Amino acid sequence: MDYKFEANTMKLLQEAQKNEITEYYIYLKLSSLIRNEHNSKVLRQIAQDELKHHGVLKKFTGTVQKPNKLKIYFYVFISVVFGITFGIKLMEKGEGNAEKVYEELGKQFDEFRKIAEEEDKHEKELIGIIEEEKLEFVGSMVLGLNDALVELTGTLAGLTFALKNTRLIALAGLITGIAASLSMAASEYLSARTEHEGGRALKSSLYTGGAYVITVAFLVLPYLVFTDYVISLVFTILAAILIILVFNFYISVAKDLPFKQRFAEMSCISLGVAVISFVIGYLIRIFLGVDV
Repeated sequence: MDYKFEANTMKLLQEAQKNEITEYYIYLKLSSLIRNEHNSKVLRQIAQDELKHHGVLKKFTGTVQKPNKLKIYFYVFISVVFGITFGIKLMEKGEGNAEKVYEELGKQFDEFRKIAEEEDKHEKELIGIIEEEKLEFVGSMVLGLNDALVELTGTLAGLTFALKNTRLIALAGLITGIAASLSMAASEYLSARTEHEGGRALKSSLYTGGAYVITVAFLVLPYLVFTDYVISLVFTILAAILIILVFNFYISVAKDLPFKQRFAEMSCISLGVAVISFVIGYLIRIFLGVDV
């Protein structure tokens, strides 16, 4: 049967068809890379749905679409590095136009109505039950990252005008940061130990300490690269904002949480503490008469 659609609608259908076959290969590839059998099974189920949708669209467009290999490599890489839940949800967020077309044509064709329902419900249900360790311990990562941002950004800002020496500031920052990360990891372990078994408590503490150490490394790095302490502080503040931006984007996609509100809140807290610490460091330096 020869179906007649407007040129713009046909173009969107062909793009959707290409997208469906591309996602089929993405899900299929991920299912072979994931060790967790439960997750692998979920991904194979989603892959089969995408292949079925491609077949339906092919009937309406009458064209053969090849998968986008660059997109396959990109999303497989993102999913392996940042977690399959993040990768899949990021990919699904790019299907807005296709979903609108499915819903509109679903009023005339049952096939599109079924595709729209599966895209909107079935896949989201499957994605929702994917078991992933990174997301289970996201609270621990938030704790480590947030504490590191607030404490170390403030510490470095305070030390900047107190010491005026990038090497001394970096040394003090690293010692403070590493000691604080060990303290945070230990506290998280003891806290989690009261609620969970040792293995889970240990993982929780490692995620907390790991997030703290990585954040410390990025914040202290400018003081090891530049010799001007003011420039170092500026880049440390920029690094803090970038970390907040990236992490909140990750959480907003993976956990379906509001991005702007969380980003603004975390930025205000971290930068507010940095400004206060900066002023305190300057005043203490004047009060004690220290000139390094």
